[in-house]
Amino acid sequence: MTSAEQAAQQLAHRLRSLRKQGWPGKRITQEQLSQAFEVSVPLISSWERSNDPVLPPPHRLEGYATFFATARSVERRPYRLIAGLTEDEQAARDSLLAELTELRDRALGDAPANEASPFTDNLWRFPPDENITIVCSELPERLLRQFPGSDPEDPDYVELYRYSDLDSLFELHGHIRAMNPSSNVYVRPGSGTVQPDEYTSHLVLLGGVDWNRVMAQVLHRIKLPIKQQERPEDEDTGGFEVVKNGLVVETFQPRLRRVDNRLVLEEDVAHFYRSPNPFNQKRTVTMCNGLYSRGVLGAVRALTDTRFRDRNNAYVQSRLAEQETVSILSRVQVLQGSVLTPDWTDPDQLLHEWAE
Repeated sequence: MTSAEQAAQQLAHRLRSLRKQGWPGKRITQEQLSQAFEVSVPLISSWERSNDPVLPPPHRLEGYATFFATARSVERRPYRLIAGLTEDEQAARDSLLAELTELRDRALGDAPANEASPFTDNLWRFPPDENITIVCSELPERLLRQFPGSDPEDPDYVELYRYSDLDSLFELHGHIRAMNPSSNVYVRPGSGTVQPDEYTSHLVLLGGVDWNRVMAQVLHRIKLPIKQQERPEDEDTGGFEVVKNGLVVETFQPRLRRVDNRLVLEEDVAHFYRSPNPFNQKRTVTMCNGLYSRGVLGAVRALTDTRFRDRNNAYVQSRLAEQETVSILSRVQVLQGSVLTPDWTDPDQLLHEWAE
């Protein structure tokens, strides 16, 4: 066993002992601690396990240090993180955080593989200096012509008009750039003009198979029991099919209602998928898809919205701690045209989950 592996096990043992013995007379369960940290129980378990433990990200160690620095954390249920610490509590927190951080740093010293993935604290944070390529759906020509400035010969030509999910692209591009300041982030159309080297970068695919040919090509090369129905006509709603043994066992469709002779979207379906890149196993492919553009935005905002991203990220990480691939179908509520971010920890919003 390497020194890094020993340090990882020591950190897991320390976290486990803090939970069980940190407060005399208070044997805290993994569930109680997960509620205080707003993460899943499997994620807590992955940090504490004896064999090949997952290293918590730094901000989670800060949570441990804060929680076990003051008895006020467990004065009443549900247990919680205390926002304001006294001077003595702050000193205890700093001391514990230094101890936990040192163990983590030693575990990373010569064995970074102890971390389940390079994205432990945020799914949109990739290893430094690795290229990221966002591939977007494109509007068909018949729709693109409706926009002034969409003609390349027009003096007011706007290249971004060609993309069909601009709100999702705007939200995600800025977030990825902020999370990965040392990486090149490219935006490419889904018409197949992606360069060969870009296929082997971290691929992020926005939009469905109808208007994103790269999405369709990647789906042909991965094992996924989810199939998106095509929409030959604009009035077709489509759906996501769950396939088992070659048969469709369940179909999830959007919900629309008719208002003044027009259809209004009340609920879309979002699909999030993360796996190794089929063109380069050292990189990833991530899909954010929906039956309409609102679903695409819902899949994006699940991991960018500050109110939900930590719990959703932790939920996915708890799956990725054991598997390399995760697929999530969720409801996306639409209220007066605005997307409500899905909460993947809510059983009413999580429609289907699959991991490999």
